[in-house]
Amino acid sequence: MTKYILVPVMLIAMFTMRSQTTDIARVEYMHIPFSNSNNSVGRFRALLQVPIPLDKELNNILVAGFEYRNTHIDIKDAVPDGFNVQDVSTLHRISAYAGYVWRFKEHWVFGVKAGARINSNIAGTLVPDDWIYTASIYAINDMKKNSPTKPYRWIFGLDYSSTPGRNFPLPLVNYYREFHPNWTYTLGVPKTNVRHYLNDSHKDALQAFVSLDNFFANIQNNMIIDGRTAENISMTIIMGGLGYEHYFTEHLLYYAYATHSISNDFRLRNNDRDDIYTINSDNTFYFRTGVKFKF
Repeated sequence: MTKYILVPVMLIAMFTMRSQTTDIARVEYMHIPFSNSNNSVGRFRALLQVPIPLDKELNNILVAGFEYRNTHIDIKDAVPDGFNVQDVSTLHRISAYAGYVWRFKEHWVFGVKAGARINSNIAGTLVPDDWIYTASIYAINDMKKNSPTKPYRWIFGLDYSSTPGRNFPLPLVNYYREFHPNWTYTLGVPKTNVRHYLNDSHKDALQAFVSLDNFFANIQNNMIIDGRTAENISMTIIMGGLGYEHYFTEHLLYYAYATHSISNDFRLRNNDRDDIYTINSDNTFYFRTGVKFKF
């Protein structure tokens, strides 16, 4: 592995627990118009990752990352007494993290990452429940440049966050393979896909995929619904669909995804993960588009 290969591998390591990306910067918008409902969700997201080499050979690299997500929730359906929809109309996720990645052997990279984020409706001064702390460890066996016939990459790791009700690490296994000059596939979480490049220049690509998306936020002013206390709002959605990517340059691209959910759970919960009120559960369409600069 040459020294230049470590940088994109390192960026995969820093963010792979969430989206398997080599992004330096990203701006995107997501929209969910819920089926059989007048409710909808929109989300703006901005991401920046900065690699900081510690040696000329790029065997040791620090990474600083920042991400902001603004989720707008428009609830027009009837809701039970005690559910103040204005309190959850705007949710914020502000994340900062740092990581260290080092090359152990020619084809093996190891890394650690730690960070903190605010997940909250921020109705007032920040409180302890607004904060979530994260930590990850991982190992990457990258043969994308050293296996000329069918390049591949393995990622193994553990991901921990202090999200209420999830006080244990989650394992990660991810496998990437190029099985034809214009075809690749990835098996893993949060995204499994098959990608086909429409031209030999790889400027345009289509993909079919199954993916996971979610959000979580603390509600600073707890809601009492039918005698039970709702302390946070969250959504988990599993979806399948199609995506299109167009590369303006080698590193700058536009992408658009159109999907339909396979499973959708949008609810209010307490900090023990007990459901207090389900807002939407019908499967629905999901759209996401954006521009990113990747290594």
